[in-house]
Amino acid sequence: MALLKTTLGIRACLLGAVVLLPWGPSLGAQAARAPEYQVKAVFLFNFAQFVDWPAGAFPDSTAPLVIGVLGDDPFGPYLDETVRGETVRGRPFEVRRYQKIEDIRTCHILFVSPSEESRLEDILANLKHRAILTVGDGAGFAKRGGMIRFVSERNKIRMRINVAAAEAVQLTISSKLLRAAEIVTTGKP
Repeated sequence: MALLKTTLGIRACLLGAVVLLPWGPSLGAQAARAPEYQVKAVFLFNFAQFVDWPAGAFPDSTAPLVIGVLGDDPFGPYLDETVRGETVRGRPFEVRRYQKIEDIRTCHILFVSPSEESRLEDILANLKHRAILTVGDGAGFAKRGGMIRFVSERNKIRMRINVAAAEAVQLTISSKLLRAAEIVTTGKP
């Protein structure tokens, strides 16, 4: 995993021009899935460095920053490996997996799995007043009210960000991250 962090430039992949990370065009469909989600795991880790949460989002100064996965977990071990032993602003990371929205007590970054596509409106409505950065890769995720959508184009991961959705729950996304993304609004084509 240390090699992955070094290779992908984990600390700088979103700061520099290398926001669009490739994942091997010659791999078969089954094998290509794992590296894609390996890259997405690195993005989730990095989002913690480029988003500010309101003071009430953490019970105290040492509480972990929780990255959650709602629904089927497409990351396998990659997400846990990416954040193992890491901290952001003095907070350790913790990864949690949820099958139901009602199970989410504490969460700061939530990846909504493609398996939850049919329930997306209900999920986002339930999170509407909570300071949770919602991330997904389903069609129209950000336009439907999610905050960050991963878009895979030509073996690169791009982002579409719904700034208004983040601001509505008092999340502040760094301009460094916004410069690397396409900005979208809820319900707009």
